[in-house]
Amino acid sequence: MADQTLPTNAWPANAAPSDLISPGRKRLGRALMAAATVGLLAVIAVQILYKTEVDTIGFETWRPVVYAYVLWGVALGVGQVLTRGEDGQRALFLLPALLFTIAMVIFPTLFGFYIALTDWNLSSFSGRKFNGLDNFWQMLADPYYRNALFNMVLYVLAVLVEYVIAFGLALLLNAQIRARKFFRVVFLMPLMLSPVAVSWMIGKSLMEYRFGPAAALARQLGWENPAFFSNPITARISIMVLDAWTFIPFMMIMLLAGLQAMSREVLEAARVDGANAWQTFWQVTFPLMLPVSVTAIILRIIFKLKLADIIITVTSGGPGGATDSVSSFIYREYRDRSNVGYGTMLAMAYLIIIIIFVTWLLKFANRFVRNVN
Repeated sequence: MADQTLPTNAWPANAAPSDLISPGRKRLGRALMAAATVGLLAVIAVQILYKTEVDTIGFETWRPVVYAYVLWGVALGVGQVLTRGEDGQRALFLLPALLFTIAMVIFPTLFGFYIALTDWNLSSFSGRKFNGLDNFWQMLADPYYRNALFNMVLYVLAVLVEYVIAFGLALLLNAQIRARKFFRVVFLMPLMLSPVAVSWMIGKSLMEYRFGPAAALARQLGWENPAFFSNPITARISIMVLDAWTFIPFMMIMLLAGLQAMSREVLEAARVDGANAWQTFWQVTFPLMLPVSVTAIILRIIFKLKLADIIITVTSGGPGGATDSVSSFIYREYRDRSNVGYGTMLAMAYLIIIIIFVTWLLKFANRFVRNVN
């Protein structure tokens, strides 16, 4: 190897560390990484063709794919050192994180797309069979899935109401009121509880239509049959209230932190200029709080997109699927019908919808804050 490397004084003074590596060593490193990549892809392709019954050559388990993946990771590390020298050695510190991400995120996602193209019901003795896009066409014709998507639109829009309430509470707790620390702890208590615990304490007990205190109060106010979860409209609203009661403190604490970080001189200058309380809020406080507000709303929407536990515990998606979120509907597709293939197709489609929606939301929020400021 030494005879392939030029003397040190033959290289320019400003040469990068990778420029000091001989071309032969770089070619060796690239060839090693390319061969390992081709080998890994070949093993995966053979296994996929075998599992989809396209070919008879393959492995009974996915263990050879794991072995090929480990060898690919080793070859990738060695190739980085051969081609980049010291830079490649530093890149080795990032290699475990890369391999972990591929193994725990990318590969399961790709495997999920494969499962989505199969007919796999755990209650059937026939096992898993490849059925192409049959699950996709079934999903497009499924009225319950469309209803779950419609419910998610309503649940996400409810975040705007939650934001208004959270902002009001944050302004209240930021003001000089008595027992302010006590109220901060009290308002944060719902966030400390598990959504399942909230579902049982409020949805199953407090709002129980026969003996629940909320139902008794509703009868006193003139509601003859206060069944909060028997009517589709009231059931949706009740689920929104339960979820809002649990997560409004999350938005409130973020907004409160933003209010406390604001410069007092700006607010005092607005008062000196003669602005009243409403003008100070609308023209000074609210614009300065926009970055924090947008962050709180986006995070809350992301949490809302995963809404399932309250629905599963309280209504199981009823009445007639009226309160189903996409996550709860997919869960019931697995639990009640044991339909792994179709449930995975629903999950993969929802994942694509979330990626597109959140990407658009981030771009829109960034453009909105930039235009306002």
